[in-house]
Amino acid sequence: MSAIKKELIKFFFAGICAVSTDAFCYWLLYHYSTPSIAKAISFILGSIVAYIINKFWTFSQKEYSGSELIKFSILYGLTFFANVGMNKLILILLNIKIIAFLFATGTSTVLNFIGQKWWVFNPKRIGG
Repeated sequence: MSAIKKELIKFFFAGICAVSTDAFCYWLLYHYSTPSIAKAISFILGSIVAYIINKFWTFSQKEYSGSELIKFSILYGLTFFANVGMNKLILILLNIKIIAFLFATGTSTVLNFIGQKWWVFNPKRIGG
């Protein structure tokens, strides 16, 4: 199996953990705040889970790198807005929470794999 296929499989399982964290927190917070605030907080918590799993397991980066953490934060900052924006757009269009959540998650997932694989955790670019 190629290295990228292995990474995709690991990224998928890491994503299940991160999305589960995101979903649980979203559903819990949805009843106590606005949908956008609930989604923002749940996304951040899911992002923390994603960083830890993807750094150490999916992309096997064992050393600390300040630039890696900055890049991850920038990437997740950008995908945060894509996620929350997509969630709001689908809620406006369809007003179906699960569909909004899935579209938001799908959008940020694709962007996050591309960014982590070729920018954040790319050993040739770390520190550079």
